[in-house]
Amino acid sequence: MSAREEILARIRAALAGGEPPGPGPDAGGTRAGPGTSYRTRGDLEPGPRLDLLAQRLADYRALVRRASPAGLGTAVSAALVDHGARRVLVPTGLDLGHAALPGGIEIVTDNDLSAAELDAFDGVITGAAVAIAETGTIVLDGSPGQGRRAITLVPDYHLCIVRTYQVVEIVPEAVARLADRADGPLTWISGPSATSDIELKRVEGVHGPRTLEVILVGP
Repeated sequence: MSAREEILARIRAALAGGEPPGPGPDAGGTRAGPGTSYRTRGDLEPGPRLDLLAQRLADYRALVRRASPAGLGTAVSAALVDHGARRVLVPTGLDLGHAALPGGIEIVTDNDLSAAELDAFDGVITGAAVAIAETGTIVLDGSPGQGRRAITLVPDYHLCIVRTYQVVEIVPEAVARLADRADGPLTWISGPSATSDIELKRVEGVHGPRTLEVILVGP
């Protein structure tokens, strides 16, 4: 049995609810047997779950800040100042906290701006739909506070606000939360945009923002 035939046989068996065929003579290794179950929920408490997310984000070279709900505005201001952002885009419905932004920073609400207009901004600030601690992944679904896909792909700097209740531990939990929005565009972000396709040299900012910064809002 070729690799292609084996894969197709396993897909057909799974769709039919049957048991997939055993390993072929050239398959190598072992395969999960009948009765194997997979985790659909994590077991970490909110604090450790948030810590794991922060660690995974840092592993992907994202910048991470922690803030209390009352300190969100201050954290946003500090992030923009540290990055040197002077003109920043936001989607409608985004809550930036109550602190006033420093003078000289212009906040513009997206109004179907063109790609060229988006490229003129120093960065964009959005919320998130869900974040996955185990993989360090942030998912955007285009809801209020997140905006359309283009605003998180064109500007070179993305500041994303993630709240404790939006953080799950593993991928199946995120998929379950997003089930009612699965027919729309979802953007899954694991660190800044990067590729190593050419001579195995890492190049950032090719398919999206060169810099991803995340503010984790929790206790």
